[in-house]
Amino acid sequence: MDRFKGKTALITGTTSGLGHAAARMLAIEGFRQVIVTGRSLARVQETAAQLAAETKTQVFTPLKLDLDAPTSVQSALVELVRLGRPIDFLLLNAGVIPGKKRVLTAAGIEAAQAPLIGHHQLAVGLLGANLLSPNGRIVITGSEAARGDVPLFSYTDVAAFAAEHNEGDRTAAVEALLRSGPNVKYKPNRAYADAKLVVAWWAAALARRLPSGMAVYAVSPGSTPDTKGLRNAGLALKWLLVPLVKLIPGMSHSPETAARRYLQASEFGTDVSGQFFASAPKKLTGPIEAMRQPHFHDRANQEAAWQAVVSVSGVDLS
Repeated sequence: MDRFKGKTALITGTTSGLGHAAARMLAIEGFRQVIVTGRSLARVQETAAQLAAETKTQVFTPLKLDLDAPTSVQSALVELVRLGRPIDFLLLNAGVIPGKKRVLTAAGIEAAQAPLIGHHQLAVGLLGANLLSPNGRIVITGSEAARGDVPLFSYTDVAAFAAEHNEGDRTAAVEALLRSGPNVKYKPNRAYADAKLVVAWWAAALARRLPSGMAVYAVSPGSTPDTKGLRNAGLALKWLLVPLVKLIPGMSHSPETAARRYLQASEFGTDVSGQFFASAPKKLTGPIEAMRQPHFHDRANQEAAWQAVVSVSGVDLS
């Protein structure tokens, strides 16, 4: 516990599921302050009170943050500046598995891709305001679905898509995925895999832009069906694959075990900054390792993802 004593964390998506489990775990491990966030201030205040009761600590600070609303992100940043406490661990956890029908946010972003835009705005804002500690760690939630070896999930070949629809412009191709554009044939599971692949690319690109001493990692929580992340999932996934996975030993684990992966990553070094950590290939649980599949390490796609997110979000690192 001493290694976390006196540290401050900020977690997105803490009103339920993995974010809630991670917040509880950080308090138990000795963090001095855990900033918990949610779309509704009342709801996140209830969450902070519940976590305080569960952990018998008074380290939780509620913060209203709606990642789909840039004005909410800006308001949250203003409040964080007022608090004035550098963040040692930034856990970008909020996410969603898309439903059968294509859903776009008010800003025209595909629902599964939208959390990354808000997370980008938040992370860039924190960096711009010098609100990340010199040795700060950023973890953003990935998924084994992006590997290409999980049943029912496949990802888009961005280079081929760009060649066919965007005259080879990969940034335009990734932006088309972010916006689920006219040339993107919507398939829920592919949309989710694409979203998590873009997350991995974004993390790799951010790692090259961070000051020395800071680090970022994309980390899959693994197969964790007992959360609300599957509430919008299609029938085949929700009522066929997930119940089957829960019956097979080693195919799923608890939110607490999943959240432990985030805490583990918070102690990784800068030498592995930008990498994507998940279960071993073709596995959904177990120890995490850095993914070696070539599509995660395509620098052209990593930079295209960064520029597309910058274009859609309207913010970049200076």
